[in-house]
Amino acid sequence: MGLYKSLFKQTAIYGLATVLPRMLSFLLVPLYTDILNPGDYGDVSIIFSWLVLFNVMLAYGMETSFFRFYNSHDDKRAVIGTSTISVFWTTIVFLIGSLLFRNTIANLSGIEVEYITYTIWILVLDALVIIPFSKLRAYQRSIIYAIIKIGNVAINLSLNVFFLLYLPKIAATHPDSFLGSLYVENFQIGYIFVAMIFASLLTLIVLSPNYFHIQWHFDAQLWKKMLRYGFPILIAGLAFAINEHFDKILLDWLNVSKSEIGAYSACYKIGLFMVLFRTAYTLGIEPFFFSYANNENAPQTYADVTKYFVIFGSLISLSVIVLADILKLFLIPNETYWSAMKVVPLIVLANFFLGIYTNLSVWYKLTDRTKMGAYISIVGAIITLIVNFLLIEKLSYMGSAIATIAAYGSMMAISYYLGKRHYPIPYDKSKIGRYLGLSILFSFVYFYGFRENYFVGIGFILIFIYFVYRNEKNTLLRILKKSS
Repeated sequence: MGLYKSLFKQTAIYGLATVLPRMLSFLLVPLYTDILNPGDYGDVSIIFSWLVLFNVMLAYGMETSFFRFYNSHDDKRAVIGTSTISVFWTTIVFLIGSLLFRNTIANLSGIEVEYITYTIWILVLDALVIIPFSKLRAYQRSIIYAIIKIGNVAINLSLNVFFLLYLPKIAATHPDSFLGSLYVENFQIGYIFVAMIFASLLTLIVLSPNYFHIQWHFDAQLWKKMLRYGFPILIAGLAFAINEHFDKILLDWLNVSKSEIGAYSACYKIGLFMVLFRTAYTLGIEPFFFSYANNENAPQTYADVTKYFVIFGSLISLSVIVLADILKLFLIPNETYWSAMKVVPLIVLANFFLGIYTNLSVWYKLTDRTKMGAYISIVGAIITLIVNFLLIEKLSYMGSAIATIAAYGSMMAISYYLGKRHYPIPYDKSKIGRYLGLSILFSFVYFYGFRENYFVGIGFILIFIYFVYRNEKNTLLRILKKSS
């Protein structure tokens, strides 16, 4: 049980580093939806979607390659130096090129050139901390990792509150003061990105010693191997970005109003409570998968981990869906956004499917078949694009939500089927299927049949908990006995 205790500890700390910043970021949603109208929030959501796509491109799979070669290569300093140099110079080239052609980019994207400039600097600053953050995870300095991540979001949150709430009041009461002179009327969207730049810059400054305390030696042969390993990860990352964020861009391209995009993006955030669990788990589990790969009991361990992920994930997804209309009161108090609440169950379950896919993807990462992950992700992206194009015209953003769950569900199924052939893992299919199926059934029956009837909703949650206890009682008692 020491193995699971260590895994739980790492996941808990990385979870704190992920969940707390996300929770702080969630505080920005009621702020944005209060300050911005749905149309302006739609603009912000579209720019954020482009940010995610380019973040993936600037990382080009080097983060995952770093973990793979750091754990398998004899010269770990060479891995650190080569990956750092690679990301540093590709980022500098991107900075120069994008600034030179920012007007062209603005014309092609339909985004104001001023916001394009801010976006470029955010992307550059975030790219430069990719390898320093990876080093912290590789060295298992999870507490430092958590402090820096949380600090970044806390600064971003504080600056947003200052710029959007307090600065206008200071300018109104003390227009001749220094702070009052900083206020620019109708610049709310700009302030959002200025806050992100300051937060990212401070994060880079904190991590900058990593650039001075490494061996600046570039191993060309190692670099080529890392690129070959990472390229499929890049393709997979782009496909994931398309699945998760490209819908906002497509909605804009297909002439859905910015107000509807804004409402959809705001309600989408409620579905991201499932992402908190999934992301924290992924941060803890990826290094574990690689470090435990040579253990003779690895397949059974992976099977057990997946089962417990499904148990906890099923409970979390059901709880979020049951409590969605309570969560919206805190997260999106502005009623003009509530028209898109119907997408919440689909988004929650779609992200749960993505978490299961993360577990099932262990087979291609450990067998160096990362290109298979890219193929699966491409299939998911194709499904996303096709379903969006087919349904957006008829169902607006509801079509995008359906596309998301269809894509992640397909990826989950394909990965399971291929994994059976290439790296057999003895998953407890019967129990996993029952937990997942019961959670989905209760979620849809409640939300679309008994919505806001909390006697029914809480009843479903309690029934699910009892079902898990009845099936896992012996294991739970054994764990408790060992702990005592």
